[in-house]
Amino acid sequence: MTDAPETGSPDPADPVARLDPVVLHHVVNTLGWSDLRPLQRAAIGPVMDGEDAVLLAPTAGGKTEAACLPILSAMAEQRWTGASVLYLCPLKALLNNLAPRVHGYAQWLGRRAELWHGDTKESQRRRIRTDPPDILLTTPESLEAMLIGVKTDHAHLLGGVRAVVVDEVHAFAGDDRGWHLLAVLERLERVAGRPIQRIGLSATVGNPDRLLTWLQGARAGARPGRVVAPGVAMGTSTPLGPPPGTPAQPPPGDVELDFVGSLDNAAKLIAALHKGEKRLVFCESRSQVEQLGAALRARDVTVFLSHASLSAEERARSEEAFAEGRDCVIVATSTLELGIDVGDLDRVVQIDAPGTVASFLQRIGRTGRRPGSGRNCLFLATRKESFLQAAGLLLLWGRGWVEPVTPPPEPRHLVAQQILAVCLQQHKLGDQVWAEEWNGLAPFDRSAAPVLSHLVGEGFLDSDTGMLFIGPEAERRFGRRHFMGLTASFTAPPQFTVLSGRTEIGRTDPSVLTEERPGPRRLLLAGRSWQVTFVDWTRKRVFVEPADGGGVAKWTGGAVAGLSYALARAMREVLLGAAPPVSLTRRAEACLAEWRQLDAPDVVHPGGTLITRRGTDVRWWTWAGYRANATLTATLTAIGDPVQRPTDCYVRLREDLDPAMWRAAREAAAPDGPLVLPDVDRRAVAGLKFSAALPERLAVATLAARLADFEGARAALAEPVRLHMSGRP
Repeated sequence: MTDAPETGSPDPADPVARLDPVVLHHVVNTLGWSDLRPLQRAAIGPVMDGEDAVLLAPTAGGKTEAACLPILSAMAEQRWTGASVLYLCPLKALLNNLAPRVHGYAQWLGRRAELWHGDTKESQRRRIRTDPPDILLTTPESLEAMLIGVKTDHAHLLGGVRAVVVDEVHAFAGDDRGWHLLAVLERLERVAGRPIQRIGLSATVGNPDRLLTWLQGARAGARPGRVVAPGVAMGTSTPLGPPPGTPAQPPPGDVELDFVGSLDNAAKLIAALHKGEKRLVFCESRSQVEQLGAALRARDVTVFLSHASLSAEERARSEEAFAEGRDCVIVATSTLELGIDVGDLDRVVQIDAPGTVASFLQRIGRTGRRPGSGRNCLFLATRKESFLQAAGLLLLWGRGWVEPVTPPPEPRHLVAQQILAVCLQQHKLGDQVWAEEWNGLAPFDRSAAPVLSHLVGEGFLDSDTGMLFIGPEAERRFGRRHFMGLTASFTAPPQFTVLSGRTEIGRTDPSVLTEERPGPRRLLLAGRSWQVTFVDWTRKRVFVEPADGGGVAKWTGGAVAGLSYALARAMREVLLGAAPPVSLTRRAEACLAEWRQLDAPDVVHPGGTLITRRGTDVRWWTWAGYRANATLTATLTAIGDPVQRPTDCYVRLREDLDPAMWRAAREAAAPDGPLVLPDVDRRAVAGLKFSAALPERLAVATLAARLADFEGARAALAEPVRLHMSGRP
């Protein structure tokens, strides 16, 4: 940001005139701006008027200042006292990064901003409880810990909250942390005794109006709200575009797609290209980050790593060293996708392809922040399949399409968690008025009565004379460390902490320690090989010492994501001739030509979907995405292969399928007919946090609803189908 307002007497019609004079003075003289950005100007009115808002801008678009400058002005104008503003972020690292900047702005008015999350020392928390800051930066999980903690006077610390800023709100809304956030905000309003202004900061999404409605929670429609996005193309959540073969108009940015064939080749290219530049390389898995990091270090590249299984200290060291360095590379998963500042970047490199256009927009947005520089990204595909995925994603990007943010359906497990959390907060809860705690917000309303009945019946709650209390089963399951396990709304697979002496390196999957492998047991972590010297199985700790090589990186678990209907369809369009509006290297052109000439005739047809047979392998090439194909597999049981896992591109059918069987099954599952929820492996329920507080049937129903895509399945059923059934078994 290089621009902001001149000193003097601003035009009263100019929204900048509403900012507090002291804020305006510091914008000019401390920040050195000559004007505000369009978003920052446009946000002043709605934010100072107390409206709910979603402020929409690309990465590095000045969203933090768009919220903070008018919030501070309102704070001064209306003489707010105590902790009047909460600033919520999805990541502790993002909070750590933002806290000095927000505190600096607050100090202009003699105000304070403080940080509270899982790493905050108890001495600092005591100071905050005694003397609340004006702005408290925290996570929703830490906010709930304040609400249920016995050490916190809720009314003293949180009773004066007037506004909540939710940074990276799209990152919350798309998963269970969003449901948790909404529920905690409703409970916060009851503590404050007033509606609380909600301001979301978001990168580009396909459905910003829906995101605003979601953020408003129980009071949606009853409070004024506005999407503020001057100069931002809203995009569309429908993958419309030119017919196959028509080039799309590229958005601004220098994007190149290359096919390198392996991760080792990617390392060779990164080591050879762009020397002297600061490069951020995104990978799609922690294992890939480790392998690439080790390969770059072996080529004498100054390299740093960042992913969720590295210790916080290790990540912080890497990010700080990278921010201060030149001619270096940091290799990361999505941990660096959000707005954590790692300094001026010259280039972003993407290994293979992210699963969404929104994710790509976040990543390319890390570049082009320096005056005179542009946004850029180099895609290096290591496999033919990931090359096609990258081409499809870039086709959607070229059309200005962005995914809608959709909350996961039927969060019954979080309903159970919230009922238990409110009982802890209130110590007791009336069995007729419990639903009022969330101000009527669905699904935390009376529709959750079956969940409440189960909690009482299984001893998670005790009931006496019309009141509900925490029961012995809740104590047994969640009672450790004052019920801190109730404040996290997601489950991570168990991992072992890796220690070199007393220094924590990170965490590794237990399978690395138990799999049979020849030679000494070595693991790869932080881009280095380590030899295991001792395993403390009881405390889940691994002691290591440096090794010359041979380390293995592996992590298991996590939800199966799969590709969306829109992205799978875009990949099909590429095979049929649509061209992503980016530069292709000669290797990429050769890979695309091979796809189209050798593979495409067997998997796509411009006239509809294909059913093909190769020996006993019969596949319906739907190109409908993972969830739609899972829904079709469950619906077409009469002709589906009973032993199969859903894929992004096809559904496997019975080996004895003939045209008559296909027609009968398709007529039975007409596009407007009933569809069936996908089957769920009962073992997957263990990965649903708080599933222990649900009847198994409701936990399974929640997972099935989240695996389904009825819209995509119906679209696939409605298309013409061509049967290439030569070579019968």
